[in-house]
Amino acid sequence: MDRLKGKRALITGGTTGIGLETARQFVSEGARVAVTGKSPATLDAARKQLGDDVLVISADASDVTGQQAVADRIREAFGHLDVLFVNAGIVDMRPLEMWDETGFDRSFGVNFKGPFFLIQALLPVFAKPASLVLNTSVNAHIGMPNSSIYAATKAALLSLARTLSGELASRGIRVNAVSPGPIATPLYEKLGLSESGRKAMAASLTGQIAAGRFGNPVEVAKSVVYFASDESAFTIGSELIVDGGMTTL
Repeated sequence: MDRLKGKRALITGGTTGIGLETARQFVSEGARVAVTGKSPATLDAARKQLGDDVLVISADASDVTGQQAVADRIREAFGHLDVLFVNAGIVDMRPLEMWDETGFDRSFGVNFKGPFFLIQALLPVFAKPASLVLNTSVNAHIGMPNSSIYAATKAALLSLARTLSGELASRGIRVNAVSPGPIATPLYEKLGLSESGRKAMAASLTGQIAAGRFGNPVEVAKSVVYFASDESAFTIGSELIVDGGMTTL
C-alpha cells in the first residue's frame, strides 16, 4: 500500500467518477493529493470523501488563463509535482449536422486546449523524475456514431501523449495514456438522455464489449496507479486500453 509513498500528485476532474476513485487509490498508496473540479456540489462532496489532507481546487478545465493559477496553487502547497493525471473532460455526443461552433469549442477547450496549457504551466513545477498520465478514450480508435468531436478531442490527447513522451523525456517526465472504454460513472447521466434512453444506450454498448459489462472506475484507477508509480519507470509513450475488450470485437 506504499507504491506512491511520498509522491505529490494532481488529478484534474478529481471530484467524481474515475478521477475521484483515482484520488482514493493515490491516497491509499501514500501520495499527497490535490484534485480539481468545477461544480461546488462535487467539490464539497470530494472534500468530505477524501478528507482534509487532500487539497481540493476549484478550477475550470477549459480556462486557459486559469491553468497558471492551478500551477501556482500546486507550487505553493507541494513545492514540486511528481504525478499529474489529466482526467477532466466532457462527453458531448451529437450527429454531425447538430454541431455548432460553441459546442465544438467547448469540447476542445475542456478536453484538449485547457489540459495542454495546464501541462505547460506545470513544467517548472514538475519534479525530476515525474509521471504524466493522460486520460484518453477508446473512441480515439473506433468509429462510434455521433462521437465525431469527442473522439477527435481524445485522439488529439492521445497524440499529445506520444509527442510529449519524446519531448519531455529529457526533463525526466514520463508521459503515458490510459484509454477507457465504457465505465460506470455519473458521466452518462450528463448526456441529457431519458432513463429509458440511457438504458438503451447501455444495452447497446454492453453488446460491443467482450467482457459483457461496463468497467468500474477502480479498474481504470489501478492502471493510473501503475503509471504513476516507479514500477513503470521504463514505460514511456505507452497507451493502456482499459475497455473490457471493446476494441477487439
